[in-house]
Amino acid sequence: MKNIFFEKPTEILHGRLLTSVNFVSDEDLSGKKILDIGCGYGWCEINFLKRGVKKISAIEISENDLTTIRQNVKDERLELKEGSAIKLPFPDGSFDTIVSWEVIEHIHQNTESVMFKEVYRVLKPNGHFYLSTPHRSFFANILDPAWWLIGHRHYSVENLYKFAQNSNFQIVAVKITGSWWALISIVDLYIAKWLFKRSRFFNDFLRKKENKEYSAGGFANVFMKLKKV
Repeated sequence: MKNIFFEKPTEILHGRLLTSVNFVSDEDLSGKKILDIGCGYGWCEINFLKRGVKKISAIEISENDLTTIRQNVKDERLELKEGSAIKLPFPDGSFDTIVSWEVIEHIHQNTESVMFKEVYRVLKPNGHFYLSTPHRSFFANILDPAWWLIGHRHYSVENLYKFAQNSNFQIVAVKITGSWWALISIVDLYIAKWLFKRSRFFNDFLRKKENKEYSAGGFANVFMKLKKV
């Protein structure tokens, strides 16, 4: 992703990002080989490296999108590659655990099943796949500027169940969380970033609200844990 404000990844996480890393159990990380599909700036890698992974491979759709993580996350256990979620550049059965946070909605429409089958292919037997995506609900849709402007996709749990079951995954856990403050934060981000070319307004205030909100239930984001059987 384009880093227009030259942000750096940090181990101090909030809201959805904190919920994402906490959703992954330590036993699926410690001593394991991990793949992060759509690594962004590398916040997930910093967290997972501190939790004792054996190796973590991180991919983005272009080499330019890897610039921030390459400059800021230095560890011999980290491998960075250009690659697509629907054509993963790895052999069969390469990884114990795979994560993909807020990526599926950005791949080409109607290729979601291809992504799931690719993840299944490169996972080891009994390996786990964690993902998150915007939830398809009335308020989550209408308060997402990208849903209006560019058709940013949201998914219901039923959508994700279908992709998982068609790829022979076993569903282990589902969590729906984030609500009003999460959506307000998205609107704030779009206004600040694209109209004023600056970082988010009221950042500290919104972080506190999001942290509290994401610890409870909600309707904004779906988190899912799947198992290859």
